[in-house]
Amino acid sequence: MCNEQRRRVALGQVRNDWSQTRIPLVFPEGLPNLAPLDSIRITDRNAIIRASSQQEGAAELVVRRWSWPGPGGKPVYNYRAEGRDFARGRCLILADGFYEFTTPAEAGKKRKDKWLFTLAGEEWFCIAGLWRSDPKVGEAYTMLTTEPGADVAPYHNRQIVVLGRADWARWLDPAVPAAELTRPLPAGSLEVEQVG
Repeated sequence: MCNEQRRRVALGQVRNDWSQTRIPLVFPEGLPNLAPLDSIRITDRNAIIRASSQQEGAAELVVRRWSWPGPGGKPVYNYRAEGRDFARGRCLILADGFYEFTTPAEAGKKRKDKWLFTLAGEEWFCIAGLWRSDPKVGEAYTMLTTEPGADVAPYHNRQIVVLGRADWARWLDPAVPAAELTRPLPAGSLEVEQVG
């Protein structure tokens, strides 16, 4: 499952593109420094958008840790979406790519092959996520997963839930059933490139 993502999108572009949702976007902790990152891994921090806790009808962008400690101490960085409805804690994770790893095709290669997935026709996208507060690490988020679509299935048996712009506002609305949105994208939606 996804344990590495990429985010190169600039804050100005996020603000501009988000305005298409017609939901005000606020920054309760000030404007974050969103330096472009080719690799965001478990326990790293990244930007998320969630319903605002301070302004009714608005969304807020904050930077939080990826994963919280599970009951056995292992990080909860992916969370299965099937059969669940998430009435609270929904968030959108900013990304422009995610990685999957496969057994090396080249004989004798020690590292796994690394594949970058991006959303066709879009400079960036959001991943459906959940956030919560944990006494050990503070507020943190996890990515939701589902069965793989045709683009991911040759590389992995699960995939993260990638949301297009039309679904951003719907994901933040807990009245929208999660099952309507937590599904794989149609074939051809994701572009894949070997990067390692």
